[in-house]
Amino acid sequence: MKLVSRLLTLAKNHIGTMIFACVGIIGAAILNLVTPALLRSFTASLESPEGLTKRLLVIYALVLVTAYLARAVCRGITLGVAHVAAWRFVAELTLKVYDKLETLSMRYYQDKQTGELMSRLVNDTRQFEVLIAHSIPDLVSNLLVIIGVCIMMFTINAELALITLIPVPVVIIAGWLYSKKVAPMFRINSRVLGELNGVFQDNLTGMKEIQAFGCEESEHEKMTDNCRYYAKVNIRANLANAVFTPGIELITSIGTIIVVLFGGMLALDGKMAISDIVGFVMYLSLFYTPLAVLARLVEDLQVAAASAQRVFEVLDSEPEVKEAPDAVEIPRGEGKIEFENVTFHYNPAEPLLDNISFTAKPGEMIALVGPTGVGKTTIVSLLERFYDPISGCVKLDGTDIRSASLRSLRAQISMVLQDVFLFNGTIAENIAYGLAFTSSEEFSHITKADGSLEVRGVSEKLTNVIHKNPDTDMIVSSSVRELDMEKIRAAAKIAHADEFIMAMPDGYNTLIGERGVRLSGGQKQRIAIARAVLRDTPILILDEATSAVDNETEAEIQAAIESLAGSRTIIVIAHRLSTVMRADNILVLEHGKIVESGRHDELVARDGLYARLCRSHDADRRIGAAL
Repeated sequence: MKLVSRLLTLAKNHIGTMIFACVGIIGAAILNLVTPALLRSFTASLESPEGLTKRLLVIYALVLVTAYLARAVCRGITLGVAHVAAWRFVAELTLKVYDKLETLSMRYYQDKQTGELMSRLVNDTRQFEVLIAHSIPDLVSNLLVIIGVCIMMFTINAELALITLIPVPVVIIAGWLYSKKVAPMFRINSRVLGELNGVFQDNLTGMKEIQAFGCEESEHEKMTDNCRYYAKVNIRANLANAVFTPGIELITSIGTIIVVLFGGMLALDGKMAISDIVGFVMYLSLFYTPLAVLARLVEDLQVAAASAQRVFEVLDSEPEVKEAPDAVEIPRGEGKIEFENVTFHYNPAEPLLDNISFTAKPGEMIALVGPTGVGKTTIVSLLERFYDPISGCVKLDGTDIRSASLRSLRAQISMVLQDVFLFNGTIAENIAYGLAFTSSEEFSHITKADGSLEVRGVSEKLTNVIHKNPDTDMIVSSSVRELDMEKIRAAAKIAHADEFIMAMPDGYNTLIGERGVRLSGGQKQRIAIARAVLRDTPILILDEATSAVDNETEAEIQAAIESLAGSRTIIVIAHRLSTVMRADNILVLEHGKIVESGRHDELVARDGLYARLCRSHDADRRIGAAL
């Protein structure tokens, strides 16, 4: 009942449409009762002394045709309206789940597979279409028919009607036992499907690695095991149904035989007219058929319940990082960063940052250096508030970031990560991603014209770079203002990306494919840098931003970064010495603490951890040069 109540709450916007569908259901149910009544009357006419006249026969035929036509109209209304309500609800629910996923903190995704979440987002929400457009109308329709048939049967012969009800308790108990048995099976089925989708997602994403390492056979074996297990789970559930459904049909068939037997005896004894027997038997078929359908609906309802539970698990998840109720919108500031006694861990048994404190003044370049796994990337994640510190606080321009709205905080920061993520769109769109004008408002007036798409109501000048899937009309990329193309190109020049972009046939309108598959690693890195430059925020974070470029391009990007120094606060994480040696302050981390800080020359002179890292870097470069 809790699930039903919650579903009704979620579907409140569609209650009116569903009520309209119920009108069609009620009409069809009533008209289902007309045919047996007419045939009973027809048979009674044959038995009467006056007999059946041609005029009366025509009247019966016309009434039957009218009833069938009216029932067809009611069924059409029910199916059409129910599907409209169902698909609109599925669209809303899918968006609601997606919106919830956008609010959840990074820790939520650490132990979740993308494919498993996709299964909840697509497969589980899809089950609500079956529930709303099929299961619920069938449930209501068949219940109404059963109630109406019971009334008619008791009107004809109460004794025979009571005999008809004998199998009902057996069907109810069998349905309850079946529901109790298969409910866990369908929950497991939904979970296993999600896990299987997760494995598919991982393998498709890592297909290059699978082929490069020659692991096709081992991955095939793993997928074989997973697919067989999924089949096994489904087979178990359907074997239970294979016993249950024929069993219900057998019970109702026996009930029919018993009723016909007793009805025949009553007719032979002269206690029941032939017309009444004909009408009763027809009502009997209308009684047992819906009963069997209701029994079969148990499976659909259990599948929907399992899917609903998985969807609600997402909707009920709470973000670890929450905005304060009185969170403020912080204006664009100077970019002063303060870490005050910050302690953090992902696992309580493994502390990562221990009482870290430092200040980055506006316009300074701060470099974070240290062995792998000491928490360099965690520091910038805390600044973006992907996580909250266990103790201590992080301040931006004197404001504790926990008191700021997440949107206004992250509007102050641009990031270039080692693992660059690019969207399936054009180069221009990816560079412009995150700018204020690429908001949802820009897509509010999308119309078709001459087989293409246009955007209206945003700007008088728009570059027509909206793309759609020609088979589905799904929009796969957005648009960029023509008046901003100069800025986009200027940012690309700073990132030394303009030259290779202009060498492409479509230039900045080149579609780069999923995750930028059509670009090299260095090209993707430079587009990400251009994106950060264009965003023009007070703080710029470069997390191994030059890791995928050659030495010549690295030098060019370093020059670009230096040209930005002073105008914004820059935090650099890098293993390459050339990336950090020009920093105003280098923070050296080890075992969760800042063990050294200062400029490059100062730290080298101290001959500590930083000096050892520098010597190791020099040795690596000499080996690379020799090779």
